[in-house]
Amino acid sequence: MTANQPPAAVAAYDAVVLAGGAARRLGGADKPGVRVGGRALLDRVLAACADARGTVVVADPRPTARPVTWAREDPPGGGPVAALDAGLRRTTADEVVVLSADLPFLGEATVRRLLAALRATGTEGALLTDGDGRDQPLVAAYRAPALRRELTGLVAAHGSATGLPLRRLTAGLDLTRVPDPVASFDCDTWDDIATARARIREHGLVLDEWISAVKDELGIDLDVDTGVLLDLARDAAHGVARPAAPLTTFLVGYAAARAGGGPEAVAEASRKAAALALRWADENTADAKPDVAPDATPDTRPDAG
Repeated sequence: MTANQPPAAVAAYDAVVLAGGAARRLGGADKPGVRVGGRALLDRVLAACADARGTVVVADPRPTARPVTWAREDPPGGGPVAALDAGLRRTTADEVVVLSADLPFLGEATVRRLLAALRATGTEGALLTDGDGRDQPLVAAYRAPALRRELTGLVAAHGSATGLPLRRLTAGLDLTRVPDPVASFDCDTWDDIATARARIREHGLVLDEWISAVKDELGIDLDVDTGVLLDLARDAAHGVARPAAPLTTFLVGYAAARAGGGPEAVAEASRKAAALALRWADENTADAKPDVAPDATPDTRPDAG
């Protein structure tokens, strides 16, 4: 395994993201490009399946946060079954994760949970259900041969996949259902967009969302202990001066980069800076002792200072 390969547990799957819908309930807006938490909805979904062996986006090409393969149903606008057919033709893995491009709360953990459910149960698909118990077939992991089998049957029966509802495809599959009202939340209306934007600013979510957005914007993929950095910022602010907090964390990042980067380098630089901040603060306490060795002898010369 090389440094750029995903872990073996999640390596053998492809992802198909459907991003070419008309978004009529958004007034025809470019839904995949609508930003939630500073990131386009499509980029948020692409981050959730970042460890796929290959990712196919069914839509007209556009700039994205990471490289993907583009596909388009013929004719464009032929509906989700036709779009899935077009995307599936560009995949080779035996397992495929199928996602819509409007899932603001989808994360890597949910994708892995779907794959784990698919593998553990031996069924032909594992999909999320929403808060009302409804199937969400565009947040799912499937066995690719089963999808191809059903697609072939539908095209034989109807002449093409154009205009067919997705339930016609999934009705013939043996499915496992995974309840998740949060990750299954999709943005069909502007009210949904407003709800998503408000939720990510809630106290328990805002830091993780912000850090993910910054990493996406800067093109970096680094997992660090945010608690360590927050503790460091607190120690620098309290023990030195408030502006020392952001400046210290910046210097820690710079030092970690010079040391080769990675979580270990960040942790070591943070440890050193935190110890310095505590030493700095100790010097300002009322009972601080001078830096004199325990066995030092005072200078008793008449001219001693």
